[in-house]
Amino acid sequence: MSDGRLSVFKTYKLYVGGKFPRSESGRVYEVNDSKGTWLANAPQSSRKDARDAVVAARKAFGGWSAATAYNRGQILYRVAEVLEGRREQFVREVAEAEGLSKSKAAAVVDAAVDRWVWYAGWTDKIGQIVGGANPVAGPFFNLSTPEPTGVVAVLAPQESSFLGLVSVIAPVIATGNTAVVVASADAPLPALSLGEVLATSDLPGGVVNILSGRTAELAAPLASHQDVNAIDLTGADAGLAKELEIAAADNLKRTLRPQAVDWPADPGTHRLTAFLETKTVWHPTGALGASGSSY
Repeated sequence: MSDGRLSVFKTYKLYVGGKFPRSESGRVYEVNDSKGTWLANAPQSSRKDARDAVVAARKAFGGWSAATAYNRGQILYRVAEVLEGRREQFVREVAEAEGLSKSKAAAVVDAAVDRWVWYAGWTDKIGQIVGGANPVAGPFFNLSTPEPTGVVAVLAPQESSFLGLVSVIAPVIATGNTAVVVASADAPLPALSLGEVLATSDLPGGVVNILSGRTAELAAPLASHQDVNAIDLTGADAGLAKELEIAAADNLKRTLRPQAVDWPADPGTHRLTAFLETKTVWHPTGALGASGSSY
């Protein structure tokens, strides 16, 4: 018998609120490889999809920010485990998306797995770097501790569709924020597949929401959204970034401006601290009288 079966093409979907919806608008757009060969149709998200993703991220924020740093680290490490198990799929998708050889794509995927492990290790340590006890005059304890900013809109890098993507998502959620991610417009498939990994990695639904489509179309409503607390403009060009920064100022969003990044290099702690607030607490220690402690 001849093998006359047809290939089963993958249907790529958004990842919003822990589910995999199609775009609310019903639109799709063609995704091609570096040689112009058709790979798949990706959902072309609408403004409504962006607003739905913000609702999901806000709903998830309370539970995720209240989780222990250790627990968040466990979940990020689990993402690395699941991603390692699907390594071959991502090597193929990254090679097609970025026009890389299989060996170079494998190096990118391995670096992305390691990046999840890196940030998993930082979840319960970053507080010791940016927080601590402050020396003050008077009978008080004065403690500064970092807290997550809230819902963060993330414009993923356009060129580095996977390692760059992981490098902007992981630090946002490692510190207790939730994210609405706009994937690379021309190479969204690795990002949409990452949603499948996150869904099976113990990450609560809504902590990360992934949209594909036209960056400018999705970024505008996110930058002006009153329930988005911060925005990472990495995937925006200079002109778009300026427009978005002006829109983001309306509700005083924290804004991370685009900059040249060597994605394979040591990421440091810059992105971990970019979307943290500092809470300072004063607590009386009790006054000291002539006879000694008042306790």
